[in-house]
Amino acid sequence: MEVVTILNEFQPYILIGLSIIVIILLIVMLSTLRSLNKLESKYRKLTRGINNKNLEEIIVNYLDNIDGIKEKTEEVKLKQEQLSHQLKTCIQKVSILRYKAFEDVGSDLSFSVALLNDNNDGVILTGIYGRNDSTVYAKPIDKGISRYDLSQEEEEVLLDACNNSNE
Repeated sequence: MEVVTILNEFQPYILIGLSIIVIILLIVMLSTLRSLNKLESKYRKLTRGINNKNLEEIIVNYLDNIDGIKEKTEEVKLKQEQLSHQLKTCIQKVSILRYKAFEDVGSDLSFSVALLNDNNDGVILTGIYGRNDSTVYAKPIDKGISRYDLSQEEEEVLLDACNNSNE
């Protein structure tokens, strides 16, 4: 009986203490519900538009797509390197000069053309126009140097072409 009398004596304090505990638990529960709602909102944004598929399947599918794109990127990179190497052997530098080869011929119908690649390898074409005949010469160029003697006009177009850069 002593327990009952003690409980009756402290009943208002016990009720106040239990009420405070219930209020604290309600606050914790509301905070937990709010956090759960935020998490559910983030989950819905993450899984939006997936038509009831497993999230793991979607992620694996995206990773497979990324691997495929990496392979394609490597193929494109290799092709670009091949094209870049081939481009160095193509004619990239051109210079042309028209001039009068002979004083007694009326116009500047003679010409010299330098056609060089990135390594300054190529050819100089020279056409000499005369009153009675015309002649065309081709002189190979290796690294900007000719094995054959060059005329002043040919040296001029060679120097101009060598100084042309495609940057």
